[in-house]
Amino acid sequence: MAGNGTVGETDRFVFFGGKGGVGKTTVSSAYATRCAANGLDTLLVSTDPAHSTADVFDQEFVDEPRSVEGRENLWAMEIDPDAEVEAHMNRIRRSLSDQVSPAIVNEIDQQIELAHRTPGAYEAALFDRFVAVMRSREEYDRVVFDTSPTGGTLRLLSLPELLESWIDRLVRKRAESIDLYEKAAIGERQAPDIDDDPIVARLRERKENFEFAGQVLRDDAAFFFVLNPDALSIRETERAIADLAEYDLGVRGLVVNRLTPAPDDHEDGRGARYLRARRETERERLATIRSTFEAPVVATIESRIEEIRGEQLDAVAEALDIRAARAGATDERAG
Repeated sequence: MAGNGTVGETDRFVFFGGKGGVGKTTVSSAYATRCAANGLDTLLVSTDPAHSTADVFDQEFVDEPRSVEGRENLWAMEIDPDAEVEAHMNRIRRSLSDQVSPAIVNEIDQQIELAHRTPGAYEAALFDRFVAVMRSREEYDRVVFDTSPTGGTLRLLSLPELLESWIDRLVRKRAESIDLYEKAAIGERQAPDIDDDPIVARLRERKENFEFAGQVLRDDAAFFFVLNPDALSIRETERAIADLAEYDLGVRGLVVNRLTPAPDDHEDGRGARYLRARRETERERLATIRSTFEAPVVATIESRIEEIRGEQLDAVAEALDIRAARAGATDERAG
């Protein structure tokens, strides 16, 4: 794994997290454009329900990669959470309907509907799509994730570790039930083979997906957090980094976004005095960020009057001190 503030040659996946509204989409889009400009085939993936990627590039995206107009080597996709939840429910229905009596199919449908309204169901529904994107990694040199707000991101990233042991227990219980069936068999009745059991096969497939995702996230990914220079954003980032550390996922760097621009030297009106006072407060908070977090600050980005797109996006990309070049190549814009 590369050191703090860098993206290593094996880091095919780069994640930008942070609480809602801090500017993750802008930063992740800027980094993706820089990777593409440096010759990397780059896929930008939005899992944020707000989906502002389309606004950044002034182009509509769907849940399959589309080339970004005017940007060589860059593709983008937006994963629709509602569509993924529905698809997830339908996959479960189809799988279970093949294994149970028609008499209880309606009951199972009701239970599935209830389950998908429980906490965590949203992340579980996104997980299959998330893994599918990671499995397509050979198609791209780098995949950049504009993740959902902090809480949802952490629940999504924690699924592999949380569910691996749970699935192991389910497989053992299923194996025990087949063994009991075999012992109770009479005459010519043949007990099902555990290796041919479709439920066990499905559970093992899910477990393999979780293990694959966990390994990729630890060995083939770099994580960055975007935050604003305010107390709430700093506290949220501190909690999020601690939570990631519990799953052995370190943070490479921090992007401090939406810093207040300075007024011109000759300005001394009420607005200018306000801006100078605000900048002083932000300088203190930036010093707190640098001293509080082990991960380095890899960019400080000022607020802009215009919507960030086009040349503005390139300017943000220039500010990011994060490697965006192919292994062995020189990233001329990296600090």
